[in-house]
Amino acid sequence: MVRTFIVYVADHPGVLNRVSSLFRRRGYNIESLTVGHTHLPEISRMTVVVAIDAQGAPLVEANLYKLPEVLHVHDISSVPSLHRELVIVKVAASQDVRPEVMRVVEAFRARVLEVATESLVIEATGSEDVIDSLIEGVRPYGILEMTRTGRVAMTRGSAPVFAPGQVPPKGAAPFWNSGHLTVLRNCS
Repeated sequence: MVRTFIVYVADHPGVLNRVSSLFRRRGYNIESLTVGHTHLPEISRMTVVVAIDAQGAPLVEANLYKLPEVLHVHDISSVPSLHRELVIVKVAASQDVRPEVMRVVEAFRARVLEVATESLVIEATGSEDVIDSLIEGVRPYGILEMTRTGRVAMTRGSAPVFAPGQVPPKGAAPFWNSGHLTVLRNCS
């Protein structure tokens, strides 16, 4: 089963390598990994999508907490949540087929970022299925170049997944150390 973890980490060099190495050492293939800044200074948020069974998920979560830079881990796989990806795709679009390509763009509520003589650069955000369908919709015209982000995710509702000063999850308490608390104090 594919599981989605939200991992809050201290924004330090090498953290991405340590987190991804943890998955590698345990033989789990990361299907998607995105990292970015949060609204909290010196804290980054990772969205990690990995194929793992329900029994392995708590073990991964507990092992992540062993890393001193990991502040909070939340498996949102069974929680109501929003998932999005971004794609930018350059499509061959001569004047003859451009109206057809534009119909595909409009059907997926995508945006045209650039119009060139023989191509269009298209941007779209949506669920993985929507992005896959858009790509298949423009493939017959010729994809010249494409880049796609990994999944970003957020739980639904008004409660945040993580807030500085919150009590660590039940199973994580033994792994929290003074480094975690220092980062949290600096964010408050």
